[in-house]
Amino acid sequence: MKHVDEYRSNEPVRALVHAIREKVTRPWHIMEICGGQTHAIARYRLEEMLPPEIRLLHGPGCPVCVTPVETIDTALRLAALPKVIFTSFGDMMRVPGSRHDLLRAKAQGADVRMLYSPLDAVTLAEAHPDKEVVFFAIGFETTAPIHLMALRAALRRGLTNFSLLTSLFTVPPAIEAILSAPDNRVDGFLTAGHVCAVTGNGPYHRLAGQYKCPMVVTGFEPADLLYGIYRCVCRLEAGESCVENAYKRVVPEEGNLKARALLEEMTEPCDRLWHGIGLIPQSGLRLLPEYAAYSAAERFATDIRAENEAGEPACERPQTFCMAGAIMRGLKQPADCPHFGNDCHPARPLGAPMVSQEGVCAAYYRYKSRE
Repeated sequence: MKHVDEYRSNEPVRALVHAIREKVTRPWHIMEICGGQTHAIARYRLEEMLPPEIRLLHGPGCPVCVTPVETIDTALRLAALPKVIFTSFGDMMRVPGSRHDLLRAKAQGADVRMLYSPLDAVTLAEAHPDKEVVFFAIGFETTAPIHLMALRAALRRGLTNFSLLTSLFTVPPAIEAILSAPDNRVDGFLTAGHVCAVTGNGPYHRLAGQYKCPMVVTGFEPADLLYGIYRCVCRLEAGESCVENAYKRVVPEEGNLKARALLEEMTEPCDRLWHGIGLIPQSGLRLLPEYAAYSAAERFATDIRAENEAGEPACERPQTFCMAGAIMRGLKQPADCPHFGNDCHPARPLGAPMVSQEGVCAAYYRYKSRE
């Protein structure tokens, strides 16, 4: 576990906690934007180590959690089409739509399959030329290049029965939406190291300066996160608003040039609806018009509309209020939700944050529910 254990050992963790306690002089709200960071914070009980002046907020950095119900419903209508093999990562299988989820659709006879890679969907399309294979392409800038590589592979193989249902988001517009809201509570950000490893740090410089909010590029191990918090506190206490890279062993300033080129070659920014948050302008990625034939939403637009007009069977799942939006904007914590741990739990989730491996409610339930 070289390059991992050294960031989990007690000595650097204790030293960083001591440094944070020595540096902080007033209350600060710091938001980590990534669901992977949220899970590490909960798993290693980092919040309990911090001085009371530091309050961690948990941002909308889980692509499963921010995928809107409307997109889930589109996935369900696609899966219901008789000629479609609908494929997805496992996390999306249990995310509730307005009536049910993909697992329920599978139980009702739809050909829904869980895959570990979008390239598996390409192989599936090649093996079933008489079927239409749709892959549910969700994610941020980190996973978007993987989905595009799968599309490239399908193009190279001459496959015409492969398409993507895209639900791709970009992080900087979400940060701006949070900072520009009148009820914003965030003083500083820990940005997602793996996103910055693709995009570079450039998109964050304007945000830090315009909103007077320091942003620290941070990793995922306990020492990484505590060091990111320490550097953010240093900037806040000094009144400095800039972007600082505290994850240089992974993140170059310019990011991954090949991945960025692929994104520019095959996608364009678009307005995107975020579950619980609303429409954020230019916060999504969609396939360029020349690849429209490989967009499942466009390819099957007529069939989706017909399926919607035909109606869907009623579901046993009640429509229950979920505080996901307020939690992901840093206004609430999972424990503030009356459903948390009661009628909403991993075995029967009422919202995506309790489903996903990166969801904040799932993290709190797994590591803190006994409290």
